[in-house]
Amino acid sequence: MKIFLDTANLDEIRQGTSLGVLDGVTTNPSLVAKEKRPFREHVLEICRIFEERGIHAAISAEVVSTDTEGMLREGRELASWHKSIVVKCPTTPDGIRACTILTREGIRVNMTLVFSASQALLVAKAGAYFVSPFVGRLDDISADGLQLVREIVEIYRNYNFPTEVLAASLRGPLHVAEAARIGAHIGTMPFKVFEQLFKHPLTDRGLEAFLKDWEKARATLGDILAPAKAAR
Repeated sequence: MKIFLDTANLDEIRQGTSLGVLDGVTTNPSLVAKEKRPFREHVLEICRIFEERGIHAAISAEVVSTDTEGMLREGRELASWHKSIVVKCPTTPDGIRACTILTREGIRVNMTLVFSASQALLVAKAGAYFVSPFVGRLDDISADGLQLVREIVEIYRNYNFPTEVLAASLRGPLHVAEAARIGAHIGTMPFKVFEQLFKHPLTDRGLEAFLKDWEKARATLGDILAPAKAAR
């Protein structure tokens, strides 16, 4: 499963890319607004961070218009900025229409705010590059967000749709692991959730025990990591 960060924070993205396991970023108007920088400049900087690491990333940048013509205008503009940019449109009738047209023009589209299998079916029919079901937001209203991901994966496999399932609004490591088990192509998450993927108390305890044992042994074994003395 590809791992994306759901953020527009440059420091978080730099930290994530330094580990070599990130494949992209999903942004939205709310996330970009928090950074208080010109939108185009900020999105291009995100693209550059991945380029510098030699990562062929997908960077989702969202339109803000709600009508088809506005989405088309903004989507074409966004796509012209950088080859890594994927245009993000809402799953509404106008958004579906815009997705169909942009896709025919060779522009990759991420259809966002998907909350039902029927919406996901329409998204795939429109030729979307990514479909983004929102797991956590469904859980917030006592629905099963991961079950939606499961249904979408099943439908897409049944008909060999090329649209990739991007599990969004992942709230913790269990969400991430289960989305991977289901077969989601991508999981996107906040940086704090990404950090939690690395952590396990037994890893910490094991490392602590190893280091303590080594300190006890050094007195008699010597430091195996010390440079060897040159032979005379």
